[in-house]
Amino acid sequence: MNMHVWQVQEAKARLSEIMKLSEKKPQFISFRGKEKAVLLDISLYHKLTQTEENLFDFFQQSPLCGLSLNIERNQSLPRDIEL
Repeated sequence: MNMHVWQVQEAKARLSEIMKLSEKKPQFISFRGKEKAVLLDISLYHKLTQTEENLFDFFQQSPLCGLSLNIERNQSLPRDIEL
């Protein structure tokens, strides 16, 4: 990914520009030479932080929901284990 890391001083001075750039790809901000923050588009933020559904809801929404499965148990005896 071709990314640009903004120093905090430059980020302060060019915030509007960085906000517009964040609509296309996340913008990284460094402080004392280390990446400390990232500015990203709000829609991407919402996508990353949306509440995950629980397992029950996941199965309820499955295209396989309501499918009748014929599962038969293997009736053979268990194998002998040497102790």
